[in-house]
Amino acid sequence: MAQGSNFVDYVKICCRSGKGGAGSAHLHRDKHTAKGGPDGGDGGRGGHIILKGNSQLWTLLHLKYRKHIIAENGGTGGSALKHGADGQDEVLEVPLGTIARNAETGEVLFDITEDGETKILTAGGRGGLGNWHFKTPTKQTPRFAQSGEDGKEEWIILELKVLADVGLVGFPNAGKSTLLSVVSAAKPEIANYPFTTLVPNLGIVSYRDNKSFIMADIPGIIEGASQGKGLGYRFLRHIERNSVLLFLVPADTDRSIQEEYDILLKELTAYNPELLDKPRLLAISKSDLLDEELIAEMKKELPHDIPSVFISAVAQTGIAPLKDLIWKAINQDA
Repeated sequence: MAQGSNFVDYVKICCRSGKGGAGSAHLHRDKHTAKGGPDGGDGGRGGHIILKGNSQLWTLLHLKYRKHIIAENGGTGGSALKHGADGQDEVLEVPLGTIARNAETGEVLFDITEDGETKILTAGGRGGLGNWHFKTPTKQTPRFAQSGEDGKEEWIILELKVLADVGLVGFPNAGKSTLLSVVSAAKPEIANYPFTTLVPNLGIVSYRDNKSFIMADIPGIIEGASQGKGLGYRFLRHIERNSVLLFLVPADTDRSIQEEYDILLKELTAYNPELLDKPRLLAISKSDLLDEELIAEMKKELPHDIPSVFISAVAQTGIAPLKDLIWKAINQDA
């Protein structure tokens, strides 16, 4: 089974937070007191539905079949000003880079980007106030209390945008998976046909002095991806979160390197112009097919506004200079 079958980057769930518990309308009574004042406690808060970041998760697969998330109701208040128990919160652990949005309006509520970070997705209802809150000089024994606030029920979309330091951008079969398998311990599925990679693969790339960075092999885009053709939009959104974009163009392309790069750039711009603000690097892959003379000729036609390097993942040439370029780009603002 391909790894891709377990990668889920979009789920729609129905969240129902807990109802607040009712306040108590109790009047104090004991063997010494026949007609005491109000001593009804407040109701407990209804359970929240909370998202929590977990850096060990890479997918939303564990939520795919949990369509209904229901938090516990709050307990009712008791006598002697006893506060009702708060409803138990429902905590959903999600990968870093998860965005929560309202399914009806499409409004982005928040995103989770740090390990252990928690945010309330659907708040529980507040508990009702007990009768002692309503005591006044003229009304010494109020015999009523507040009922608890209803919980909320809403449909929520959770969407994962992969967080990585560098994202590989290129047409299908440009050699992105091969590169990732060589520079990291990731084992992406590799074959000599387009669209082998159907999900983003992440790999940790070791650098000098025990440093490392995360590289994402994002599925190949094709002309028209920004309009939703091919695998389209679904994968372009993963590029938004990478801090550096590494364009991979194979040396055996039918077009010129410049043409291929321009088309990739056009697709990204059409999808989201802000992507152009990210640092960009260019690697010419499969350069083991070229001799030095041909490389010298091709260098003259490369785009001038982007650092470039010739590499071969198979022959493992140019890999060290490529890592140097990436590290410099990642840390240029540091």
